[in-house]
Amino acid sequence: MKAIYNGQVLAESQDTVVVENNHYFPESALNKAYFKDSSKHSTCPWKGEASYYTIEVDGKTNPDAAWYYPEPKDAAKEIKGRVAFWKGVEVVQ
Repeated sequence: MKAIYNGQVLAESQDTVVVENNHYFPESALNKAYFKDSSKHSTCPWKGEASYYTIEVDGKTNPDAAWYYPEPKDAAKEIKGRVAFWKGVEVVQ
């Protein structure tokens, strides 16, 4: 699987975990040059509190376009250390 934004590969891995139709990539698969910490947080009743990254590729910014659960609840423990995408990031095989 690949996560692509603005023509660049943000992450690539054969080891994604699919939860609610989102592919969660291992953090080690991310090209960290494109990621900046965001102050945004949200809460899911069964996964826990999510944190976000803003993505910047070649001068184009996509705020809060990637998320992860630093300390997921037990029901979602398989996504610990993984990142998912939305908001115009294309995830393809």
